[in-house]
Amino acid sequence: MTIDSHVDEFGGLPVREFDPEKGIQDASGVAYRLTLGYEREQEGMKFSDLLEKYLSHPQIGNVTALVIGCWDGAYEGSGAETVVDQLLDSSDLLTGLRHLFFGDITFEESEISWIGQADLSPLLRSFPQLEELRIRGANDLSLGRVNHEHLKTLIIEAGGLGADVVQEVTAAVLPELEHLELWLGTDEYGGDASIADVEPLLTGALFPKLKYLGLRNSMFSDEIAKAIAAAPILNQVEVVDLSLGTLSDEGALALLDCNRLNQLKKLDLHFHYLSDEMCKKLSDLEIDVDVSDQQEPDEYNGEVNRYCAVSE
Repeated sequence: MTIDSHVDEFGGLPVREFDPEKGIQDASGVAYRLTLGYEREQEGMKFSDLLEKYLSHPQIGNVTALVIGCWDGAYEGSGAETVVDQLLDSSDLLTGLRHLFFGDITFEESEISWIGQADLSPLLRSFPQLEELRIRGANDLSLGRVNHEHLKTLIIEAGGLGADVVQEVTAAVLPELEHLELWLGTDEYGGDASIADVEPLLTGALFPKLKYLGLRNSMFSDEIAKAIAAAPILNQVEVVDLSLGTLSDEGALALLDCNRLNQLKKLDLHFHYLSDEMCKKLSDLEIDVDVSDQQEPDEYNGEVNRYCAVSE
């Protein structure tokens, strides 16, 4: 699976691409996507110029949602440090910002495993009213020591998410967090997290308001499913999302045998390696279960291989 389209809605607003010639036409009613792209870069434009034009609008303080797309050299893996610095320098202008998507980049612009990120911890400190942070790409990504009073949604999409970042999340102080989504990916692209790294998320002790837990796009979905089935987190969350991963009947059976699963509102397993029989059993549960997009494992020389949906 590849990410082949940009978001069309973010922060409850429709997304439009920012045109520097027209400027901001609806500061509070639209989430603008700022993207340099290959063509603009070849014309000599820099992302800093695009962002400066955006930030210079007199109603910039009314902006509530911002989508950052391609920056200089993003298609070659260049990091986002200069973008971060420019946002930090302008934090006094973006007083209304509540939703930030950092890296709305499709596979045609850059493979997800090539996207170079940065240390985003200064952004969290400089935007204390931020409620949603969505990140795509995990190369050189760091969140630092997170202590944020208002963040409700944290999403990190990656072809491979490092154990160090997962550990930063589990060490974070986020009293208002309701939605947590981590794409764990494969170790071929930096995804070296293990079940031991995600287990603290399952205790129910870290984020008291958490309602949605997504441990997606994982190469060890069966281990996660077994751990969740035995974990206190099922007494707290309303949605468990193990989609895009390598879930097989082995992990699904542990979920099926867990009576507390019926406390959920939804179990999202789409893109999986379940048998038809297991899909039927899960679909018969009294909760909303998504078992769409069934996959077939690869078999070669007697070895069975399953792959997560998004890697390179």
